Amino acid sequence: MDRLMLKRVLRGLWVVLAVFLVLFCLYVLVPLLYPLCLAWLLAYSIRPVVELLKGFRLPSWLAVILSLVLYIGSAGLVLTALVTRLVKELAVLAQAFNLHSAQWHELLLSWSRNDRLQYIINQINQFYNSNPDYHSTIDSHISKTTETIGLAVTQLVTGVFNLILKMIASLPSLGTVLIVVVLAAFFLATGWEKRGRMLSDWLPGGIRSAAAEIWSDLRRALFGYLLAQLVLISITGAIVILGLLVLGVKSAFVLGLMIGLVDLLPYLGVGIVMIPWALYSYMTGDMSLGIGLSVLYAVILITRQVLEPKVLASSIGLDPLAMLIGMFAGLKLLGAAGLILGPVALVVFSAFWRAGVFRSLQSYILSGRLH
Repeated sequence: MDRLMLKRVLRGLWVVLAVFLVLFCLYVLVPLLYPLCLAWLLAYSIRPVVELLKGFRLPSWLAVILSLVLYIGSAGLVLTALVTRLVKELAVLAQAFNLHSAQWHELLLSWSRNDRLQYIINQINQFYNSNPDYHSTIDSHISKTTETIGLAVTQLVTGVFNLILKMIASLPSLGTVLIVVVLAAFFLATGWEKRGRMLSDWLPGGIRSAAAEIWSDLRRALFGYLLAQLVLISITGAIVILGLLVLGVKSAFVLGLMIGLVDLLPYLGVGIVMIPWALYSYMTGDMSLGIGLSVLYAVILITRQVLEPKVLASSIGLDPLAMLIGMFAGLKLLGAAGLILGPVALVVFSAFWRAGVFRSLQSYILSGRLH
């Protein structure tokens, strides 16, 4: 290997090592510094309001305080209104479940008295009585199945209670995190220009321009991705609420919100709710509701499949085919989280590509200079 090739290999290894070090630092520091990241997002989001208030000759600190109060107060009012509405409709929904419990009991009894089911049970009893040699094997399998089901139910109940206890135990730490986020957002927002100039002075000119271009692309793409997901969930929720209102279903608002959020689940989406609901309607003889839910599910499915690539592509600025490939690759590599992380990684890669980062790294490896 000649000297030039050796230098290129060493520079390439140095670039790979630097990338791994950056990723490792992010992996270690992000769980520790996530309140600061949230504070930065909050401070960044209130910048337009702060600048507007400063136009009325208000001090910077007062403009920031008023902006934080406006943002946090508005979010609190919206959440309070949503929770109040959800609680009311959940109470109505619980009453409806109680009213239908007797109907479900009768449905289960009638199903158990079905002639075909009774015939199957009789055949099993005859086989059991006529084959005493299999008694121990059958009994052991029934015992194991019962133990497995009991263990699964116990684990499920225990997991739910542990989750509730963890949520209750995390409330004090959550309050602490919120206080840290608000205070850090206040200090970041009051000295936004000063800290921006300090960071700009620390970076060399070439890196500064590339970083500015990368940040511009990421800001547009990532915020566009979040907006696209919000739009898709809102469209799904609106279609569900409207459809349930047309079908005359009670608590249409809370059911629409819940099904809209469930739409984030990969593969299943709204089908995890709509399909069992439609089947139950058919089984109970409510054919009109079953047909209505089936049509509503088909409308939601078609609308989601048609709009998702276009909305994501238009919001992020990427080709719909590239978005589909990113989502599929993320799903295969990372599971359900890959549906979100795949497009995000594609957006980051695209921003670095447009900023010329890879071209500069290639130039450094080949010639030892950044261009």
